[in-house]
Amino acid sequence: MISVAEAMTRIAALISPIGTEQVALDDAAGRVLALPAIATRDQPPFAASAMDGYAVRAQDLADGKKLAVVGEIPAGSMPDRGIEAGEAMRIFTGAPLPPGADHVLIQEDATVDGHRITASSDRDVAAYVRPSGTDFSAGFTMAAPRRLSASDIALLAAMNQPSVTVARRPVVALIPTGNELVWPGETPRDDQIIASNNFGLSAMFRAAGADVRLMPIAEDTPAALAHVLELAKNADLIVTLGGASVGDHDLVGQVAEGRGLDLSFYKLAMRPGKPLMAGRLGDSVMIGLPGNPVSSMVCGAIFVRPAILALQGLPYEHPQIMQGRLTGDIGKNGPRAHYMRSAVSFETGIANVTPAARQDSALLSVLSTANALMIRPPDDPNRSRGDAVSYCLFD
Repeated sequence: MISVAEAMTRIAALISPIGTEQVALDDAAGRVLALPAIATRDQPPFAASAMDGYAVRAQDLADGKKLAVVGEIPAGSMPDRGIEAGEAMRIFTGAPLPPGADHVLIQEDATVDGHRITASSDRDVAAYVRPSGTDFSAGFTMAAPRRLSASDIALLAAMNQPSVTVARRPVVALIPTGNELVWPGETPRDDQIIASNNFGLSAMFRAAGADVRLMPIAEDTPAALAHVLELAKNADLIVTLGGASVGDHDLVGQVAEGRGLDLSFYKLAMRPGKPLMAGRLGDSVMIGLPGNPVSSMVCGAIFVRPAILALQGLPYEHPQIMQGRLTGDIGKNGPRAHYMRSAVSFETGIANVTPAARQDSALLSVLSTANALMIRPPDDPNRSRGDAVSYCLFD
């Protein structure tokens, strides 16, 4: 068995970023920017008012001095003249300042008398002017690769980018295996169960940017498994669920090797997730996950989701590990790293970590209430309430 760190190193070595495509900005949220984007203009492109009020010269704001209002500048209009000493222009948020103005007297601080205004003696002294290029200048660059957030999309729009070059969505083929499985909605026999982890993983992988293909359930025969692997051969990533252990009906490894699998590793010193394998099958990366639902979901989050991001050009890395405080006593750990389903809550900035009482790798009801995985190293000793522990978020 190899460690989690070694497994991640070996999977990372299997992955190369896939191709790119151009998409409209409105379709780019959540995609991975593949090429830098460059602003074509300053933002704002002119000195602009930050508030509704009056554009003035700051030196004219002596207490009691009356200023003549000589025009009005709504947003989206350029002033038709500048202002001179003793003059002001009505101005609105986002409108360009007229030549000669260097200050906006906010409307709350102006007393209006016909076409004249007087500044209040206790007025706000802030200028309320956004100089040209305050946000960014032409040539400003959004670096790649990065996964585009909603805020990134807004920034790209302001940069005058109607489309961007992003990584192609990796095609991921999900293959559930086992005679015991039927699809949700079917009527199972007494000796069958509903296929569930493929749907959970599909949701997880789609959220990471994948184009997921749910493949037919492969029965426990070499011919059936070979047929489904043939259907999946054009995928960037093939993920099998179950059949990767050492039982008489666990056929994934031998059938895949018969089709040319270059196996990188098999068996992992991790709980849950011991029967995990990875390699290359033709042009595809192949990862074989355990069949137990919780095992496959946990291993999907730790190993496969980072692989999907790496196929899009992002680093292949373990989910961020953070430190928290254990809320109760737990016994010593065994020889494998244990990723314990846990609930994390916060108190005065401290993360309180509560492992679930039941850690069976078939219990999806426990997993659905967990928002984190507490990580115990191999042979970790007994731990007491208040001890520092490591965890990563699970969503």
